[in-house]
Amino acid sequence: MAEYKAPLRDMHFVLNEVFQAGQLWASMPGLAEVVDPETAEAILEEGAKLTSRELAPLNRSGDEEGAVWKEGTVTTPKGFKEAFNTYAEGGWVGLGGNPEFGGMGMPKMLSVQFEEMMYSANNSFTLYPVLTAGACLAINAHASEELKEAYLPRMYSGEWAGSMCLTEPHSGTDLGIIRTKAEPQADGTYSVTGTKIFITGGEHDLNDNIIHLVLAKLPDAPAGPRGISLFLVPKVLVNGDGSLGENNAVSCGSIEHKMGIKASATCVMNFDGATGYLVGEVNKGLAAMFTMMNYERLSIGIQGLGCSEMTYQNALEYAKDRLQGRAATGPETPDKMADSIMVHPDIRRMLLNIKATTEGGRAFSTYVGMQLDIAKHSENEAEKAKAEALVALLTPVAKAFFTDIGLENCILGQQVLGGHGYVREWGQEQLVRDARIAQIYEGTNGIQALDLMGRKTVANGGKLFGLFAEEIRAFLDHGGPTGLGEFNKPLAKALAVLEELTENIIEKSKSNLNEVGAASVEYLHAFGYVAYAYMWARMADVALQNLGKGEDDFYQGKLSTARYYFKRLMPRLDALSQSAGSGADSLFELDVEQF
Repeated sequence: MAEYKAPLRDMHFVLNEVFQAGQLWASMPGLAEVVDPETAEAILEEGAKLTSRELAPLNRSGDEEGAVWKEGTVTTPKGFKEAFNTYAEGGWVGLGGNPEFGGMGMPKMLSVQFEEMMYSANNSFTLYPVLTAGACLAINAHASEELKEAYLPRMYSGEWAGSMCLTEPHSGTDLGIIRTKAEPQADGTYSVTGTKIFITGGEHDLNDNIIHLVLAKLPDAPAGPRGISLFLVPKVLVNGDGSLGENNAVSCGSIEHKMGIKASATCVMNFDGATGYLVGEVNKGLAAMFTMMNYERLSIGIQGLGCSEMTYQNALEYAKDRLQGRAATGPETPDKMADSIMVHPDIRRMLLNIKATTEGGRAFSTYVGMQLDIAKHSENEAEKAKAEALVALLTPVAKAFFTDIGLENCILGQQVLGGHGYVREWGQEQLVRDARIAQIYEGTNGIQALDLMGRKTVANGGKLFGLFAEEIRAFLDHGGPTGLGEFNKPLAKALAVLEELTENIIEKSKSNLNEVGAASVEYLHAFGYVAYAYMWARMADVALQNLGKGEDDFYQGKLSTARYYFKRLMPRLDALSQSAGSGADSLFELDVEQF
């Protein structure tokens, strides 16, 4: 199996050359004093060392050993605790956290690239600190100052962990029917009772305390999602002086035995009158939790991207080394018994599919991170409003498209290795197993597609989509260097196809709401391919400007990959558009008994 190497040159290209992060950060008071390109480069270089030296070597052994439950306690695989201590000592948990409580305050554009490194190196390990960072985000945004001061510093430091407790045995997507109850107590706390399932990192041995964010309902709460509140429920109660006290009435009933991410503890959590603290307002818990959920959805999208990068490195190393057959045009290495399989068109097709979508995804994740930074730090209200709208529109695309393509790429990488991809030693079969969950949790990809098509597009008459389309059109109108038309012309055509499809579905949904769900998955994929085309056109623009100035191999490689994307992958848009626009009738023609 290939040793993971963070794609630092490509990350710097996207961050500094395509999106000119340094100029953006310098214009924002909240970032100008904490980060510049040199600082960002140093952070990424240290992140590369951490992920390649500490996390990647534990990936396979962690999968084989798995998390182990015994009498309510969970033990992580050998080496995980030591690696986590190293991780925490470096301040990585609080990389994007609020500096007022001990976080580093780094921009999201930077943290998305570090998260990609982590997921490439070790999916299971990454889920523990990522859940903590998400919990910190919700606490920082919605909790009282008292709760922030009591919990955030210890969570940012890595002393304490975090979890997100939503799902119940009878309630997955439909959170309005949860049964977990929170009874008000005389001292202002709440007694939380109920069972939550599929809780990532609900119990483990990496930290002294785990801070659970739990959705529950007060006895007099309104029915449905309007009656949900959010509570902070620590595994171990915290004394007034900040020291740990008695164990709370929280226990782990079991862990799941899963297809992949086996070193990540997926827990059944029981709350038996546990002491909890209200986060935010009563009956407004779902909105507060979605602060964390939207962060996690982007992060899980990046899980798919990280798996794509690792499968590419693995498959490429194998393909260059594996001798099998001869090139159709004649032997390329006549002194050897055979040529490497890199001479075969199908091997190149699979590798280029992975390369083009991974690099396009890296640019898109950084772009979404940029919108999050603008929304948080810009002093221009119009810019902030636009960025917030784009984040709302693009988050479901990032989560679902990254992970759908991620699994596709992991399977392609496995195919490159042939039989060696199916056995354990090369690591490809683990990548396939680990990547699969990312399409399911944090809101299945079908739900993400409904969110994009229904809430984010049809419900507002396409206004959010219009903002993204306007930005692409402005890029197309700016001209650019000689040769950019090769990429801009197909981008313009693709945008026109997506605009027509969007208008078509909005119009048809006025007479039949089933049109929304019928079109949603194919629409999200069509949107994803156009978004990647926009990223590739922007990368081609920069590459063309830099040819002849040094590093021509790098920039020419970008142009060749962009050319492949537009010629071999963008044609998928036509089929997706036809499918999404074909209507709901064929889905509902069969009676239930005819299935």
